[in-house]
Amino acid sequence: MDIKKTCAELRRLLEESVKRNLAEGILLSGGLDTSIIATLASRYRKLKAFTVAFEEARSPDVEYAKQIAGKLKLEHIIHNLSMDEIYAELPTVIRVMNSFDPMEIRNSVVILVGLEEAKEAGVNTILTGDGADELFAGYSFFFNYSKKELERELQKMWKNMRFSSRDIAFHLNMEAKLPYLDEDFQSFAKQIDPELKVHKENNGVIGKWILRKAFEGVLPQNIVWRVKTPIEQGSGTAYLPQLFGELISNTEFEEKRQKILQEDHVEIRDKEHLTYYEIYRSEIGVPSATNTEGKICPKCNSNVPTDATYCRTCGAYPI
Repeated sequence: MDIKKTCAELRRLLEESVKRNLAEGILLSGGLDTSIIATLASRYRKLKAFTVAFEEARSPDVEYAKQIAGKLKLEHIIHNLSMDEIYAELPTVIRVMNSFDPMEIRNSVVILVGLEEAKEAGVNTILTGDGADELFAGYSFFFNYSKKELERELQKMWKNMRFSSRDIAFHLNMEAKLPYLDEDFQSFAKQIDPELKVHKENNGVIGKWILRKAFEGVLPQNIVWRVKTPIEQGSGTAYLPQLFGELISNTEFEEKRQKILQEDHVEIRDKEHLTYYEIYRSEIGVPSATNTEGKICPKCNSNVPTDATYCRTCGAYPI
């Protein structure tokens, strides 16, 4: 596969996708994926950019988002998220996502707050960078696979892609637009050799290599080669497990964990998990299988897809 031609076609198709999916605003993390979308979309319309940062922890997204917003001269709104606000938002996130998986909730609360901030600013359509990591193997757990294993794992991921931005936007009567998942672009991306997705660079291995190469010279180098930073790390909500660990005593945790296991037959892993489960139980109820003939999560008794190794309800992995 000719790398220069692949990069050129990738840029062309993604720009066409962005033009078909123009919106009033963008959830801007300052990572590679949203920076590309912001750069392409700002060629065609004026955007408002929204970044969420947990005020009790370091939020590296802010400096990068400021950089790209400044370069593109975007109106940029940074929302500093407090612990009280997280508590207030948790029931909505858990109810909309039908989940008490800590990773899902940590990420989705940031998206909810960002979308609410956008709506308050009069924005009803919003761009996100969802899909790039899935299409281009951006997650670090892909890096040690052989080519065959990587192809297999990507295929599996493509069958089960789900993005909370869509569910949360729908809940808020907004529309999330995901240019990376445009049919033409997605089809092209899936055909790219996996070895051009996970590739060596500067004596290390990096994901989304071909996407990065395609936008070298378009974006600042520090953003093109920025290491993948999940939402929870970039926004600072990765600090939540430690905070919940300090707020709940070991005795209280163990008593509640045992009670939930005995009465609800749900396995609780840690104090953050407990916090979300108690809200889930209050908002939705005890998880149970609606199809007793289907595959059931052994940790929370919810149905999961037949080929799933991960439970979206409780976050158990592997199952």
